[in-house]
Amino acid sequence: MADVDVPTSHATIRHRPFEDAVALAVGALLVSLGVNLYNRAGLLTGGTAGLAFLIHYVFGWAFGPVYFAINAPFQYFAFRRMSRQFRIKTFCAMVLVSGFSMLHPRFIHYDRLDAFYAAALGSSVMATGFVVLFRHRASLGGVNIVALFLQEKHGIRAGKVQMSVDLSIVAASLFVVSPRVLAASLLGALALNLVVALNHRPGRYVGM
Repeated sequence: MADVDVPTSHATIRHRPFEDAVALAVGALLVSLGVNLYNRAGLLTGGTAGLAFLIHYVFGWAFGPVYFAINAPFQYFAFRRMSRQFRIKTFCAMVLVSGFSMLHPRFIHYDRLDAFYAAALGSSVMATGFVVLFRHRASLGGVNIVALFLQEKHGIRAGKVQMSVDLSIVAASLFVVSPRVLAASLLGALALNLVVALNHRPGRYVGM
């Protein structure tokens, strides 16, 4: 199957390698900060990150390595369906998020963190990071790879695909968290995917 790429035009502005590198670092830093907020508040999210949180809460294993391991199988899909540039950038972003997620606790400490505040702020920060990564032809693996493929190949909005999966995973996590934490997690999932859906649409951003 041919690689999935966004059609270029004379108006398309290609990102330089330095711009892509900065975007990957900033996007991964923002996403990992949101993950840190979620982790400290005991929240859940969707996608492979949500599965990593479940394993982290149940078994006490570090989030970063678990997240990276869960995403590994999705790299096969990326290898078969997505462009080489996308695969490389996505792998780098995954490594950065895994690393940053272990770095934040060394520098950030919370005396008190409300679950709903953490959900609102954490989801907004993560969504911003996702948009930065998406606009530089990268993702964080897992459901993001499938969502971007469906958007570029079939015109199905990535935010809608992500939202459907996220809500399903969070709802299935009722046995792990309290109803209040689950409600905050659902709010965060809605906010995150709403921000992505409003700010990442086919044809709106032409940078490559």
